[in-house]
Amino acid sequence: MNGVKKGKMRQKKKRSLRRDKRGFTGLEAAIVLTAFIVVAAVFSYMVLGAGFFSTEKAKSVIHTGVEKATSSAEVTGDVIGHGWLNGSVNASSGEWKKPTDDVANTTYYASYYAWGEDISDKNRLDDTNHTVVEFQVELTAGQEALDMDKVVLSYSDEDIYTAELTYIANTAENNVSKGNLTMDHWSYSLATDEMGKVNMLDPNEKMTIIVALSDYGVTVNKQFKIDFKPALGGTITLTKAAPGTIDKAMLIYE
Repeated sequence: MNGVKKGKMRQKKKRSLRRDKRGFTGLEAAIVLTAFIVVAAVFSYMVLGAGFFSTEKAKSVIHTGVEKATSSAEVTGDVIGHGWLNGSVNASSGEWKKPTDDVANTTYYASYYAWGEDISDKNRLDDTNHTVVEFQVELTAGQEALDMDKVVLSYSDEDIYTAELTYIANTAENNVSKGNLTMDHWSYSLATDEMGKVNMLDPNEKMTIIVALSDYGVTVNKQFKIDFKPALGGTITLTKAAPGTIDKAMLIYE
């Protein structure tokens, strides 16, 4: 009898051990919890990384936008207007074309300036049209050097719009800064000592801009606009009007 009871007790104990899954359930829960923690940590890292990337990208976009919107240069000093005649200049002698010249055997080009040594009236007066404008630009505070070779100028008045005036380089030999250029052209020259690289507007430098207006310019009291567009930075808009009397050199106030 005792042997039979002991056998039954062993069978019950074995069956109860097989049915008791509390130990396995706790282990599984620990594994699942650990998995959740690992996944959450990875997900959090990805979210934080994406957040940092988005923040840096936003800062970069804002910085670029501010750079493009902020003017890198500004007009300084007076704006000078000229009523210069757009005439024909002898390419060989630098003299103004005369009625008696042999046109067939002489090359002429259009210009506001006769560069011949014996010419007294190198700039002739056009008392009807305001044809040429000069002004100076300098960097605004805190701005970096500006590449003048990447600047674009446009011109407009009530009758005409020129999206991009043609640039012509100024040298000591070609006298462009004195008016030896023609309509729809512009140039620049350094007005101060060179403080950095050539063709760059550096801090403490000033550049003189000379612009030959389109289509003989404007007549008295007529408004015109010149847009100075650097590669980086906001556009400088110069809106002026020709004075009531046209002369070779005039201060433009309006």
